[in-house]
Amino acid sequence: MSTVSLSPVGFVRRRFRQWWQSRVPLSDSTTLTQRNVYILPTRPGFMLAATLIVLLVGSINYQLNLGYLLTFLLAGSAVVSMHLCHGTLRGLAMNLMPPDAQFAGTSAALSVVLTNPRASVRHGIGLAVLDATHADRWVWTDVPAQGTCRVQVAFQPPRRGLHPVPALTAETRFPLGIFRVWTVWRPAAQVLVYPAPEPAPPPLPPGEPRSGGAATSRAQDAGEFDGVRAYRRGDALKQVVWKKAAKADELVSRDNEQSQRYELWLDFARAGALGTEHRLSRLTAWVLQADRLGLDYGLRLPGRTIAPATGAAHRRQCLETLATC
Repeated sequence: MSTVSLSPVGFVRRRFRQWWQSRVPLSDSTTLTQRNVYILPTRPGFMLAATLIVLLVGSINYQLNLGYLLTFLLAGSAVVSMHLCHGTLRGLAMNLMPPDAQFAGTSAALSVVLTNPRASVRHGIGLAVLDATHADRWVWTDVPAQGTCRVQVAFQPPRRGLHPVPALTAETRFPLGIFRVWTVWRPAAQVLVYPAPEPAPPPLPPGEPRSGGAATSRAQDAGEFDGVRAYRRGDALKQVVWKKAAKADELVSRDNEQSQRYELWLDFARAGALGTEHRLSRLTAWVLQADRLGLDYGLRLPGRTIAPATGAAHRRQCLETLATC
């Protein structure tokens, strides 16, 4: 067990953060106001405050008029900086675009649109995932006057499935860096994570005879679904199986009559003898391969069957089923 987990201060800090974040409402769009924008001095800000105290004490002791002038000039600059820093975030609108599905092991990109209704530019606004630990987690941008800009932040979901978007934070230290103004935003969106496809999957399983047919299933030497024939003049380019053509150095086309006799089923029970996650990874790779070849394919999972079809909608349905099964 780590020392951090045994620290009472760390435990109290985590519990307070969880309680505080739970009070932030879930929403894919938010407008920053005085109720959800916070401000505190930074380390340079505390150093400036200490310097001002020393200058003020020295000016009082030695009756230095120029010392008073310098002290109050710096203090006035700090007050103006505090007002400008808080106003840089106040009134800003943030909207999260619907996130795209990702494969496990890759970073999910979150696209956020910042809208500035004010007639002046907002400088030095940073956006990041709240609990990110890597040093380059911040994305910095300027928002044009009465305009919008789009920034992208990334996080890596831990596993396949449906995951809530983590809490995001925006902050600025403009203009002098002596104050930190920030907000915490909890989007309501979720990210769907597909299983990671197997890097080097075996060939597609052989086709199975359609129900009621007298034909028997047979596989080609490569073990792939048998539904092709030699290329004939006049065949459409979309019928050409380019993968097989690259291997055999000759053009082959899909045999529609053969395809009517055989069906390609991607079966969980035939996806290897390893664990569930490895089988799902292999099925994901097969779905992508069959879709790339333009084949009709079905999916069999424990308690769920998807009839053979083709196209982007069918691929998405199969991948979503593999992600959430």
